[in-house]
Amino acid sequence: MIFNKDTAKKTAEVLLQINAIKLQPNDPFTWASGWKSPIYCDNRIVLSFPPIRNYIRAAIARNIEDLYGKPDVIAGVATGAIGIGALVAEYLNLPFVYVRPEAKKHGRQNQVEGFLEKGQTVVVVEDLISTGMSSLNAVKALNEAEANVKGMVAIFSYGFDVAKKNFENANVELHTLGDYENLLEQAVDTFYISKEQQDILAQWNANPSKWNAN
Repeated sequence: MIFNKDTAKKTAEVLLQINAIKLQPNDPFTWASGWKSPIYCDNRIVLSFPPIRNYIRAAIARNIEDLYGKPDVIAGVATGAIGIGALVAEYLNLPFVYVRPEAKKHGRQNQVEGFLEKGQTVVVVEDLISTGMSSLNAVKALNEAEANVKGMVAIFSYGFDVAKKNFENANVELHTLGDYENLLEQAVDTFYISKEQQDILAQWNANPSKWNAN
């Protein structure tokens, strides 16, 4: 669920501006999963552009406060959301931890890195939601550490039905600055793509694993 349409359109605008999101319906990318995709999103690029980084940081922080007040801790999902998560925590003057995909095999064998006490309230910051499985894996690790996870806030979501179901099944509240639907609207409004290309991109989103670029 997006916070509001204005934020979603503004987020799409800045991500397209810095090529954090690329739309190539006629020259699709290949994801690690093997899916052919007309979109590629790398929100880590946000960190390299201070004005946009500051916009994303402030937008996430303000919406966390509106939704949850001030939690005890902000948690970032490794590796993509470590940077923006730390910036949000700094903006809110809160402690920060990050969550690895799995526990380290050596040393302290931590999955949650940083200082986290049992029972502390946590909001998780993520950069991108696709199926949601890696994000929910981080929530699972925090729950196992006996934290009280209030919800997750992400920069952008592809809006896949499978992600919605995964978050519902896990009973985890998700909010995002931007989403796929508003991205396409913004891209058409600014002539980044044509209406015909918008239709192609919408078809992919409806069934990404079966989509054929031809």
